[in-house]
Amino acid sequence: MTENSTLLTRVFDQLASDIVSGTYMEGSTFTLNDICDRFGISRTVAREAMRALEQVHMVRSSRRVGITVLPQSEWSVFDPRVIAHRLGNAEELPHQLRSLTELRIAVEPVAAAAMADHATEEEREELLTIAKKLRRLGETGRGDSREFLTLDIEFHILILRSSRNEMFSALAPAVAEVLKGRTQFGLQPAHPAAEALDRHDAVAESIQRGDRAAAEMHSRALLTEVTQALADV
Repeated sequence: MTENSTLLTRVFDQLASDIVSGTYMEGSTFTLNDICDRFGISRTVAREAMRALEQVHMVRSSRRVGITVLPQSEWSVFDPRVIAHRLGNAEELPHQLRSLTELRIAVEPVAAAAMADHATEEEREELLTIAKKLRRLGETGRGDSREFLTLDIEFHILILRSSRNEMFSALAPAVAEVLKGRTQFGLQPAHPAAEALDRHDAVAESIQRGDRAAAEMHSRALLTEVTQALADV
């Protein structure tokens, strides 16, 4: 990563964080000069940061008004950058977790059923292998480890992508971000509930034998367990 791109990321992250937190409230305005003065950067970098914010629909710029903060209803809520900043804000965290978990409940069980129909043998075996590794890590107290997180992301994204539904596949980055957030913010236990590990196994086994009804049922039960685990957040 170049020095300019690192600087751009830092500026974007701070401005996005300020918008999510309400430091820059909906409808408030600022200018490129304000960004330059605040961060001690060139107009070129400030303009790139503004464009990055425009890409996720957090702001709108115009020559006469400057840069205007848009309401949350206009944000690109599926963009991983927006998700990450909402997860990183104490007030937004429970709302973002709830909305993404509800989205997963609506989509992943159907994707699991579709994977049972359409997956290749290699994909079915890969899902079984991942489930076994998740169990081994979870039962040895490493449920909050980076290795467990990486495998959990692989498990759920494999289901979305092996459904052969391009709309489900497009949700993979959003699902990955919320799984990262659970671990990053200390919401993933070192010893996952036995039921959660059992359900991962059951989903993989159902898909392996092509049982779409069972795959959907176990996927929905797994996500219900996730919802209950997040109830107190």
